Amino acid sequence: MNDTKCLVIGSGPAGYTAAIYASRANLSPILIEGLQPGGQLTQTTVIENFPGFPHGITGPELMDNMRQQAVNVGADVRPGNVVEVDFEETPYKVTLDDGSVIKADSVIVATGAAAKYLGLPDEIKYQGMGVSACATCDGFFYRKKVVAVVGGGDTACEEANYLASLAAKVYLIVRKPYLRASKAMQDRTLANPKIEVLFEHNTEGLFGDNGVEGAHVVYRKGEADEKRYDIAIDGFFLAIGHKPNSDVFKKYLKTDETGYFVPVDASGVKTVVPGVFVAGDVADPHYRQAINAAASGCRAAMEAERYLSNK
Repeated sequence: MNDTKCLVIGSGPAGYTAAIYASRANLSPILIEGLQPGGQLTQTTVIENFPGFPHGITGPELMDNMRQQAVNVGADVRPGNVVEVDFEETPYKVTLDDGSVIKADSVIVATGAAAKYLGLPDEIKYQGMGVSACATCDGFFYRKKVVAVVGGGDTACEEANYLASLAAKVYLIVRKPYLRASKAMQDRTLANPKIEVLFEHNTEGLFGDNGVEGAHVVYRKGEADEKRYDIAIDGFFLAIGHKPNSDVFKKYLKTDETGYFVPVDASGVKTVVPGVFVAGDVADPHYRQAINAAASGCRAAMEAERYLSNK
């Protein structure tokens, strides 16, 4: 006998939404929470752009609500982290870090993606107090303030331009002597009067009493003309990329060069393995928004139900 008709791996907006829909479809889903129950939103403060909360809601509270809703409709939510999968044949087998194996007729992978950080202790110290990895999520809190964005690619330039529409000034801290972004994005960024690009700069630390008040930067580190100084900022945004949590599944599921899952059709959730679906940030290199992740979790559960009923 199989453990479940539908196994959901991951507990962000995509995973919990998938579990809610799968439960309501009488699939009796098991959800494995993973290393970070609640996903990236548990590290954010107030969320003001998730529909239905006119006065905002904290990230941890929103995820607690989603988790409770999944449990209320019948999802079996369990702690654990997936260390191995066997998608060779059904029932699919998923091994957890405690050695237990779950057999499932269908699987929804919603393991998310983790923002890359510089590795500074201050990034942890000021998490939610001025340090962010999502300008779209948190830029609103920095209206008419001064912020810094780290990175030199398209994402960094996009975030710098977005923040420039809100903030008084944006420093773009670029390690190299040039931008890696597309020519059009470079031109747009360099032409923006609110953006000051600091080429050949590294961030060595952040400072502030009750949140970020500035950054320690170094120009041309290790060179004869090295120069160290501080810049006054209210917010520090990381835009050096995300790492999708897809490694365990790569043997069976197609990914792009960065590691994001590549769906096989317009549903955005079907994979090359029938009955295995993907949802949320692990299959979304572009938007990375909670509302989008939740929507894909809904689609994945509906596709799982269709797959099982046709089978």
